[in-house]
Amino acid sequence: MKKWLLILFLISYGLDAQDWHAWVYFTDKPNVTSSINNPSTILTARAIARKARHGIVIDHRDVPVNQQYVAAIKNATGISYKAQSKWFNCVHVTGAELDLRALENLSFVDRVEFADPSKSILSTSQDKFTRMSSAPFNYGNASNQIVMMGLDNLHNQDYTGDGVHVAVMDSGFPNVDRMSGFSQLRGQNGILGGYDFVDRNATYADDHFHGTWVLSTMAGHITGQFEGAAPNASYWLFRTEEAAQETPAELSYWVAAAERADSLGVDVINTSLGYLAFDNASESLTYNDMDGQTSFASRGANVAFEKGMLVITSAGNSGNSTNHPYISSPADAQGAIAVGAVDASSQRTVFSSIGPSFDNRIKPDLAAQGGNTAIIDHNDNLRTANGTSFSSPLLAGGVACLLEAFPNLTPQQIRSALEQNASQSNSPDNLLGYGIPDFGLLFQTLSQLDQSTKEVKWHVVNQHLHLDKELYPKIQIYSIQGQLLIDAENSGRIVLTDLSKGIYLLKVDESGKWLKIVNR
Repeated sequence: MKKWLLILFLISYGLDAQDWHAWVYFTDKPNVTSSINNPSTILTARAIARKARHGIVIDHRDVPVNQQYVAAIKNATGISYKAQSKWFNCVHVTGAELDLRALENLSFVDRVEFADPSKSILSTSQDKFTRMSSAPFNYGNASNQIVMMGLDNLHNQDYTGDGVHVAVMDSGFPNVDRMSGFSQLRGQNGILGGYDFVDRNATYADDHFHGTWVLSTMAGHITGQFEGAAPNASYWLFRTEEAAQETPAELSYWVAAAERADSLGVDVINTSLGYLAFDNASESLTYNDMDGQTSFASRGANVAFEKGMLVITSAGNSGNSTNHPYISSPADAQGAIAVGAVDASSQRTVFSSIGPSFDNRIKPDLAAQGGNTAIIDHNDNLRTANGTSFSSPLLAGGVACLLEAFPNLTPQQIRSALEQNASQSNSPDNLLGYGIPDFGLLFQTLSQLDQSTKEVKWHVVNQHLHLDKELYPKIQIYSIQGQLLIDAENSGRIVLTDLSKGIYLLKVDESGKWLKIVNR
């Protein structure tokens, strides 16, 4: 049978000299058990601590790829190496189809999956930039976009992202090492480092300007004229985007950067990029692929979320397209918070990509200002720009500030709290999702929970909440917005199965004692 298959391949593809993108999956990894038992050999102390804080188990996906396998692939005839992924135990390569299929004969190769789904028996597989406290803060040009989200309330409580690590994955960051708009960030050692996953070197402060513009919405500062959303957070800058061309390799660069972020203990990822159409149309993604499980980058975003990172991504700028008005990858991922764009009046912009995902989930998830957003450009000029490329980092900056205030909240708890405390929380749609979050109100609610008594004894068994009815004869459960959902007396037991996933408030008596319930 193998001989007949080989003959068919030669007949069909023998004259095809085109290079194709593909993922080569390996059969195993080295030293998995010992690496997991000694996590300091594969992860930084910060990454280990973050996982422990959120109860996330270190598993085989944290173990690096076998570099002997990688070297063998690099040396294979006709193969060009692009990137590797420990989460998926694979490498991304390009080559002629016959050369790629020949890799399946290697003993350590499990399978080869082509970016062009027509070439894979088991395939999984507009513009990519999704186009374009201390003393009271003087936000200057950035005032509207900060106040719209109530983020000034966190800043005035001195929560500005300090101690939170953010990875920005983009097309390049020219002049961040010399611009006055980032002098405060550099002065506080807020740029932790970076890497160019496209050219595979440590030079990230060049290439396309898009990343610099994005970073300014979070970390820029010009006294009296501009303030970013998280000016005291610390940032890793990763280039994952090749602006000159569109290829599936960018999906793998993205996953490689997310894996690096995880190993470094990053808390928040912002990616103002979206992938759909590639230069080779047969390798392009379609709306059918926007199910959160097909695109390699979307699958990576899901793992990043599982690993304890909040993944914030732009929804896309194709909302007024007649062919594809929908979100792109990785915004379709279940683990990604896709951010749509509103204008200065909190109205949806016409370009903001819409949902639902192909499997009918609400997308985008949230929204922030992406129309006439104030930025600092790569030449140190104050200006405005349009795109979900800028609504995404604004929200990511707000999340960084929230994490500083409540570092023990898990990514799922943060996400649920944002969705339950946004302008459309009671009526989400596929234009703006749950709407614009109100960080000020959310901070007040979570602060009250933090101050609540720890003396109340309660436990949950089989989705039933149990308390001592002699001590607590009256029990009330509220939504995080303050809506009374359950009111019970002399029960001692409340059924939670009717509550959707999210964060709820439990009031146990009239003395003002509140508890937080997270229904998973």
